[in-house]
Amino acid sequence: MYKVFYINTNSHILNTPIEYLTGISALKGDLLRKELGIFCFKDLLEHYPLRHVDKTKVDLIQSLNYQTEYAQVAGRLIQMQIVGEKRSRRLIVHLQDNTGSIELVWFQGINWVEKMLVVGHNYLAFGKVGFFMNKPQMAHPEIEIYNSQTAGGKAFLEPIYPSTEKLKAKGLTGKAFNKLTVELFSKISEKDLPENLPLQLLEKYKLMKRFAAFHQIHLPINEQQYQQALRRLKFEEFFFAQFSIQLIKIKRNQFSKGLIFQKVGNLFSNFFENEMPFQLTNAQKNVLKEIRKDTASGHQMNRLLQGDVGSGKTMVALLSMLIAADNGFQSVLMAPTEILAQQHYNTISAQLKNLPVKVQLLTGSVTAKMRKPILLGCEDGSIDILIGTHAIIEDNVIFKNIGFAVVDEQHKFGVAQRAKLWKKNTIPPHILVMTATPIPRTLALTVYGDLDYSVIDELPPGRQPITTLHRFEQARPQIMDFIKEQIGLGRQAYLIYPLIEESSKLDYENLMKGYEEVKSFFPEPKYWISMVHGKQPADQKDSNMQKFASGDTQILVGTTVIEVGVNVPNASVMVIESAEKFGLSQLHQLRGRVGRGSEKSYCILLSGQKLSNDARERLKIMTGTNDGFKIAEKDLELRGPGEIEGTKQSGALQFKLASIVDDKAMLEVAREEVTAILLNDFELNQPDNQPLKLFLQSQRGKTAWSKIA
Repeated sequence: MYKVFYINTNSHILNTPIEYLTGISALKGDLLRKELGIFCFKDLLEHYPLRHVDKTKVDLIQSLNYQTEYAQVAGRLIQMQIVGEKRSRRLIVHLQDNTGSIELVWFQGINWVEKMLVVGHNYLAFGKVGFFMNKPQMAHPEIEIYNSQTAGGKAFLEPIYPSTEKLKAKGLTGKAFNKLTVELFSKISEKDLPENLPLQLLEKYKLMKRFAAFHQIHLPINEQQYQQALRRLKFEEFFFAQFSIQLIKIKRNQFSKGLIFQKVGNLFSNFFENEMPFQLTNAQKNVLKEIRKDTASGHQMNRLLQGDVGSGKTMVALLSMLIAADNGFQSVLMAPTEILAQQHYNTISAQLKNLPVKVQLLTGSVTAKMRKPILLGCEDGSIDILIGTHAIIEDNVIFKNIGFAVVDEQHKFGVAQRAKLWKKNTIPPHILVMTATPIPRTLALTVYGDLDYSVIDELPPGRQPITTLHRFEQARPQIMDFIKEQIGLGRQAYLIYPLIEESSKLDYENLMKGYEEVKSFFPEPKYWISMVHGKQPADQKDSNMQKFASGDTQILVGTTVIEVGVNVPNASVMVIESAEKFGLSQLHQLRGRVGRGSEKSYCILLSGQKLSNDARERLKIMTGTNDGFKIAEKDLELRGPGEIEGTKQSGALQFKLASIVDDKAMLEVAREEVTAILLNDFELNQPDNQPLKLFLQSQRGKTAWSKIA
C-alpha cells in the first residue's frame, strides 16, 4: 500500500513526492518506494549515509591486509570475465596499480556492470576488503572512472548510501544517491527544517542547529562537523522517543481510573507474621512498598517487575494478591505454560493452606466438568485467586470483582492477550508483569518505558552462588562421574540438549542419541531417568517432569522446555550439551534451574572444540558472572536490541542513527530532560519550549502529545 501525496500551494516541501527530483522517473520512484520506503523528500533526507569516503585518499593495493575493513583503490582494469553458471555465475574483474592487483567480484547485476566497465580504463573502487586464497578481494564495490589529474586538491568526504541490487541495476547506486541529496539541498532551506528542540537544550549540550545537522550528516565539510551532526540527530531521536513514551505514561496516570486498595488487612498480616517461608530481602520490601503506593493512588497500576531467576518475584506477587483480597478484590496469575501455572498453583495453595483464601487452577486441560464450578466461583466471588494459562482471559471467564492481575514471563504473551485482562472489570485491575529475563536498563527505558519499573536485584538469604564451568567434549566421562557423586549425596541432575531429532546438517548430539548415551552411563535399576521434550504429549511431559520433581527419577534429560517452569530445590547439577549453540539469555535461564536449594550447585557448559569468537565470548561471560543484569547487558552488546526476545517488533527500537548499546549515556540524558520539561511545563508554554510545541503541533495526530494537550 503506497502513501498518497497531494501537491498544493500549502503543502510542505518535504512532503513532495520523490519523482520531483531530477533523474527520478516514475519507474525509479516506484522502485524507491518498494525497496527503501522512500516516498518523498523527507524520506530521502532521513536516508542517511552508511559512511563517508575521503576522495583524496587512495590506498595502495599492496598495503591491504587482513585488518583492513574498507578501502578505496585506483588502478587499470586489466581483465574481466564471467565464470560459473546459474547461481554460481559471477563477474570477476582484475584491477591493478603499481604495487599489485585486486579482484573485484559481482554476483548480481552482472550484465549491467559488464556493460559499464571497459578493459584498459582506469577506475576508482571502494568496498569491503576480503581475502580469497591470500589475495585481496572486494565483492560488489562502488566503482567509477578515475582521473588522476582531478583526484587531488581540496579534500572532501563523499557519502556512501545504503542501496539494493534492484536499485543499483537501475543506476541508483550508493554513490548515485549523493547526487540526489545534493539536488535535494538545492531545493530546501533552513525554514523547511525549523528547530524542534528547546533553545536551552541546544545551549546546554552545545548541539548543532537542525538544518546544519542534516546538511553535515550528508555532506560534511570535515570529520568534526560530521560527528557534531551525528550527535545532534541521535539526541533528537532519543528525545522524541522518550517524549512519546512518557506521554503515554502520563496519560495513563492522569486519565485512567484505578481501584483503590485502602488497607493492609488480616490476610496479609497473618501470612506475613505466621506463614512466610523466609524473610523478605530489602529489594522485595522496596517493590512491595511501590506496589502498595500504586494500588492506593486511585490510578491503575501498570508495573514491570524484573528479577533474576529465584529472586522471589512470586512471593511479591502473592503478598500483593493478599492485599487485594484484604480489600475485597479477586486476583489472577497468568503463566505462559501449563507446567508453570501448575507449579505456581502448587506453591501458592500450599503456602495459603492455613488461611481462608480460596485458590483455583484453570488451564486448557481442565475438563468441562471441573471447569464449571471454577467459572461459577469466579463469577460469585468465592474464588479469591485464580491461577492459570491464557485460559483465564477467555470471554466465558467472568469475575465478580477482579482487582489485581499478575502476568508471569510477560514477553511470552502478546499485547492483545494482556489487554484482555483490562476488560475483566469496569475499572481495569492493577497489572503486575513479571519477567525472569533480566532486561538491560536502556532497553527497559525504550521498550517498556511506559510502564513503571521495579527490580529485585538480590537473592534470598541462604542461596549459594552457582559454580559455572566450561568443559570440552573429551571431559564427558569425568562429568558423568561427577554427576554420580552428586546423586550419591542424594542430589539430582539435569542434562539439556539443543535438539529433539537427528539432523544431518548439524554436527552435535541430538536428544534421542544423548538419552541412550546417558542410560549407558546410568543403568537401571540403580539410576532412574526422565526425558522431557516439546514433541511429547502434554500428559506424558507433565508426568515425567513430576517424577523428577518428586525425586522418583534422579536425572532429567530434556530440551529447553524446562527453561521455565521447573522448581526442584534438590537438583544441584545442570549440564548443558552443545552450550555454544545457545544464546546468553537462554544459558542463564537454564542455569537458574539449579541453585534453588541450600546445597552447593554446579552448571557445566559442555561444548565442541571448534568455537566461534562469539560462542567463546558467551561461554566466558557465563563462567565469569552469575549476575543476570550483567549478562543481559552483554547479550544486548553481542546480539543487538532487535534480537532480544520480545523486542523484535518494538517501534521504540527503530532508531536510524542512535544505538541504545553505544549511546546509553545520551539516552539517559534525553530521558532526564524530557522528564524535567513535562514536570515543569506540561503545556509547553514557556518561551524556550516554543520550538518544541510548534514541532509537535505540526505532527498533530502522529504524537501522543497532540491527543493530550
